[in-house]
Amino acid sequence: MTMQILGYAAKSAQSPLVPFTFERRDPREDDVVIQIEYSGVCHSDLHQARNDWGFSTYPIVPGHEIVGRVTAIGSKVKKYNIGDLVGIGCMVDSCRTCSACHAGLEQYCEEGNTQTYNSLDRHDHLPTYGGYSQIIVCSEDFVLKVPENLDTQAVPPILCAGITTWSPLRHWNVGRGSKVAVVGLGGLGHMAIKLANALGAEVTLFTRSTTKEQDAKQLGAHHVILSTDEDQMNMALNQFDLIIDTVPYDHDLKPYIPTLGLNGTIVLVGYLGEISANSVPMIMGRRSIAGSVIGGIKETQELLDFCGEHNIVSEVEMIDMQNINEAFERMLKSDVKYRFVIDMKSLTKSI
Repeated sequence: MTMQILGYAAKSAQSPLVPFTFERRDPREDDVVIQIEYSGVCHSDLHQARNDWGFSTYPIVPGHEIVGRVTAIGSKVKKYNIGDLVGIGCMVDSCRTCSACHAGLEQYCEEGNTQTYNSLDRHDHLPTYGGYSQIIVCSEDFVLKVPENLDTQAVPPILCAGITTWSPLRHWNVGRGSKVAVVGLGGLGHMAIKLANALGAEVTLFTRSTTKEQDAKQLGAHHVILSTDEDQMNMALNQFDLIIDTVPYDHDLKPYIPTLGLNGTIVLVGYLGEISANSVPMIMGRRSIAGSVIGGIKETQELLDFCGEHNIVSEVEMIDMQNINEAFERMLKSDVKYRFVIDMKSLTKSI
């Protein structure tokens, strides 16, 4: 017995997303069934739909920034009740036994976590399908409680863009008195600024665009540095405890490393690929280049609770499901402030 679900899928790397009917499993004893209300649109949805990373398996139903209501629960579910407002991020399972999983860092599962889409379920080995759909079924241990006081339609990007920047902020102990810089003002960058500000840090944006200053300061940045201006970059030397680099494409890290203070770290959260750097400024200040990806379930719940307390959500533009292909094209041009979110009620409109 399975459920027939309507969603939108990419059927090849070259084809647009189109309506797609597929099966969801009946809930297992630890499963939660969620009626999806809103689904965020992440750059990785586009990359996977178009096989930019080379491991896409079609058909793909993207979407890993999911918010909705619980409509049914398995017989052993203890954490959630029908009607609860919940979320699902980038993972729906992990091995749960390795050292990373035991540390609450399921994103680094040594066997590889089970992704919300374009992955294989650990139990029935069937493909996982994401949030561009009516309903999702997930183990309660990978479901998150969403604070009811937040603007629900602006919550989904917290589950990817938010946690991707929160995890390094927490790992490097950012707080009052910290000096944090953010490279790039997009979906990740705008969340990094909001969160670092709320943690009490002094926040600077590095940008190549002269038009970003007003937006950055409204989001919570205290300073804006034009990274193409040599004088401004020289004035920023030896300052930052942490730089969160959100840029998703190959770019030169060398100008940023000397702006780190002693023991400072630049952490890459946007770019996948090879990097090059000169070790001299690293050695001369015990500076580090690091990488980080999303966060564990405990950490993501901590973030949602923090956002609830501080009334932090993403800046979003709402779209109908039928406009997803246009949204992908606009996203490629950075023509969104700062994240698209799909109103999933639109899914059943005439197509």
